Amino acid sequence: MTGQGEVVEITPDLMIRAYAVGLFPMAPDADATELEWYDPPMRGVLPLDAFHVPRRLYRTVMSGRFEIVSDRDFHATITACAQPAPGREQTWINDQIIDLFCRLHDMGYAHSVETWRDGRLVGGLYGVSIGGAFFGESMFSRERDASKVALVHLVARLRVGGYALLDTQFGTAHLATFGGVEIPAADYKHRLRQAIAMPASWPDEGKSSQIVAAMRAIRAGG
Repeated sequence: MTGQGEVVEITPDLMIRAYAVGLFPMAPDADATELEWYDPPMRGVLPLDAFHVPRRLYRTVMSGRFEIVSDRDFHATITACAQPAPGREQTWINDQIIDLFCRLHDMGYAHSVETWRDGRLVGGLYGVSIGGAFFGESMFSRERDASKVALVHLVARLRVGGYALLDTQFGTAHLATFGGVEIPAADYKHRLRQAIAMPASWPDEGKSSQIVAAMRAIRAGG
């Protein structure tokens, strides 16, 4: 990143401070050597208390078709998110983004939710966790519903962990099917300040039974 001719090094600590005030970085494309900071006037959020799952997808989530884990292979997850896919030929995830987020993961600030089947990573997502706020970054899918199942598990984990805010950066038609909305940046930053002050914690695999119960509550509208 540059500013008035001066190169500013982007470090994990700088990223944490930026996320805490409502900024997030993206590369113009995968080959870019610099990052840009974004602060859009409307922000996408996925309300945890209004999240809903289509019936067919819920059956897939509960069928046991996929093995869902957290942080088994963060690097493989973000690398898969960076790869072009049908309908997403360009990506904003460059080598610098991968390096920074892997360092955040090592520090305990970034997590992945991964979808596995027959020993293969077939889908997943990753994001940043600060206090009671989770900043969703990207997701990928190599099989039908693999990323959607990871999203349902993410929401269940955030409920179990005591989170209050799931930031999706921008609103999309896809996220709207789950209850995603866009809100003004001022409203978002007010919610963000409250969320990051909360003592939430990312739940480990030892809370799998609570995560399953949270998914059932989602299905029931709870």
